[in-house]
Amino acid sequence: WFLDPTTFPQFCLYGCNRNSAQGALGLMCMQSLYIPYCRLYLPGPTLDEARLWAQSFEHLIKSARGRDHFRQFLKTEFSEENLLFWLACEELKKETNRTVVEQTVKQIYEDYISILSPREVSLDSRVRDVINKNMLEPSSQTFDDAQQQIYTLMQRDSYPRYMNSSMYAELIKSLETPDLPNES
Repeated sequence: WFLDPTTFPQFCLYGCNRNSAQGALGLMCMQSLYIPYCRLYLPGPTLDEARLWAQSFEHLIKSARGRDHFRQFLKTEFSEENLLFWLACEELKKETNRTVVEQTVKQIYEDYISILSPREVSLDSRVRDVINKNMLEPSSQTFDDAQQQIYTLMQRDSYPRYMNSSMYAELIKSLETPDLPNES
C-alpha cells in the first residue's frame, strides 16, 4: 500500500506541516496521518464541540474536527479549495525559512491562484493585482488579502449553508442519540 506524499496537501487538518520532522514524507504528523488518511484516525466531535461550531465560524475553523466536517461539506458544494487555500496560507505564516517561504508561495500560487489551476479560488481583480505585485518579493504575507477574502466568503456564504445543511443536522442528531449497547 504505497502513499505518494507529493499528492498530499502541505498540511493535515491539525495543521502539521508535511515538510516538518513530524510530517516527514507525509507519513505521520504529530497528531495523525495526512489528508486524506487523518480523517480515519480523527475521533468524532463531542456534542458540545459540534454545538459550539454553530456559535461562530471562528469556533468551527479553529477546531480540527470542525474543519474536517466542514471540509466534507465543502466537497459536496465543490468549494473545498477555499478551505485548503486558507489552511495553506495559515501554514505559510508559520514558516520562517526564506527559501521554504518562496517555494511555498510559488506552490500556493500554482495550486490556488493561477487561472490554470483546477483548484483556483475565486478572487476579485484588486486582490489578484495585489498578489501579482507581492509575487515579485514573496513573503509569508503574500496572500494575506486573498486569505481574508476567502475567509470572508466562507464565513458569509458557505458557513451559513453548512449550519443549515442536513449534514450538520445529522451530525448533531447522531451525537444526541446515545449508542445502544449490543444485546448478545
